[in-house]
Amino acid sequence: MADRIRRSLAAALAPERVELVDESARHAGHAAMKGLQPEETHFRLLVVAEGFRGLSRVQRQRLVHKALEAELAEGIHALAITALTPDEPGAAREP
Repeated sequence: MADRIRRSLAAALAPERVELVDESARHAGHAAMKGLQPEETHFRLLVVAEGFRGLSRVQRQRLVHKALEAELAEGIHALAITALTPDEPGAAREP
C-alpha cells in the first residue's frame, strides 16, 4: 500500500517531497481494527508540492484524498495529512 500511495501522489501532484510513515502497528488492538490485518492501514503523510500554492488547508487535503481515492477505498483506515508548498515552514528536508 505504501508504494501505491507514493505512485498515486507522484502521478497526481508531482510532489517535491513525500514522507510516509506507517503507524499501523500502533493501532492493531483498537476496536475498529478487530478482525482486520493491521498492516499498512494507518499512515502519517507529509507531501510538499507546488500545486498546493494558493489553496486552503482543506483544499489541499481534498487534492490528496482525490489522488488516493482508490487506496482509501481499498484498505487505508486512517491518513494524517500535512500538505505544504515548498516555501512553507516544515517543507524543507532536514540536513
